[in-house]
Amino acid sequence: MPIRVTGHYRTTSTVGEAVKAFVPDPLPPDPPLQLDGKLTSALLQASVALGRLDVVSSFLPDKSLFLYHYIRKEAVLSSQIEGTQSSFEDLILYENDAVPSVPIEDVSEVSCYVAALEHGMARIKSGFPLSLRLIQEMHGVLLSSGRGSHKKPGEFRTSQNWIGGSRPGVARHVPPPPEELMNCMGALEKFLHNDPVVTPPLIKAGMAHVQFETIHPFLDGNGRIGRLLIPLIFCVEGILSEPILYVSLFFKQNREAYYDHLQAVRTDGDWEGWLGFYLEAVRTSAEDSITRSKALLEVINRDRTKIEQVPRKAGSMLRVYQIFTRRVAGSVNRVREETGLHFDTIQASLRQFEKMGIVREVTGKQRDRVWVWEEGLRILEGQKNENRSS
Repeated sequence: MPIRVTGHYRTTSTVGEAVKAFVPDPLPPDPPLQLDGKLTSALLQASVALGRLDVVSSFLPDKSLFLYHYIRKEAVLSSQIEGTQSSFEDLILYENDAVPSVPIEDVSEVSCYVAALEHGMARIKSGFPLSLRLIQEMHGVLLSSGRGSHKKPGEFRTSQNWIGGSRPGVARHVPPPPEELMNCMGALEKFLHNDPVVTPPLIKAGMAHVQFETIHPFLDGNGRIGRLLIPLIFCVEGILSEPILYVSLFFKQNREAYYDHLQAVRTDGDWEGWLGFYLEAVRTSAEDSITRSKALLEVINRDRTKIEQVPRKAGSMLRVYQIFTRRVAGSVNRVREETGLHFDTIQASLRQFEKMGIVREVTGKQRDRVWVWEEGLRILEGQKNENRSS
């Protein structure tokens, strides 16, 4: 495939040296994409997998259960790509006021990612358009606390940044200068609204992600916002009813290829190579979501059957158990707030659950104890190499 020009370079000066900053051309690419048989097949397979995922989610007895879990899984994985060490369990402990096994800053960043995605979805459902303003709002939530909170949350940058390397002269990529930023972002917003042409939603999300990463409009948090845009666009376009997809799992497991494909679009115009990689991420992530959803349902049905066999206590125990299937973890006070059950009733249920192997206590303390839903956590955490950055 011949090299496609996807932008131009502009010489700028930052931190005392002259560098060539890359200014991307507006989307869609020119010449147009070459959708050969292999890429068309990948597009079809990803579309089918997303369709199956949306159908499966529509039949779930409690969609909020899976939405809660999968938003947090995506948050953990996307943040791990940026170097945080927080696992899914760390995040759940943090949300239950327990001490995680990693620095609080790491878990706080993941928690802010959850809040940013939830903010974006709430605004979309209220009728607010996917726009630069909404992107800025989500960024403000993302950087509301943690290590990036001093880097102008919610504001597009007014200074030059770069990706990779200790200084811009040796950087892997230098995004457009600040004076070009709003033109680039304005063109991206038009593309999201099918201007100048209508773009298939799956292709649109994949291309918008690369363009956002290339522009890098914020001082920090660009990667997380860029990956957050993918499920958000799927929901806006009606491909998914809820953002129960975690493409960051595939990107994390293939991190070097992920960065190489992003760069190949800038240097060689290889949109087709990127889209093949991205569509594989969508397909495998959707299939993984389906598999885990089914596994969680099997565990829930099995646990409920065991609980229903406990004489006289099954009713209250099921109410306690439901809190754990929705939140993975909980304390006595949290369960009492959500169920209204008496302290002794909750304590008795938790002791019974521990004997059954349904929950385990994770703090090792006598006070302010927290229990986690053992099997649910295992399914959501997945393999060990998902949990920690490599």
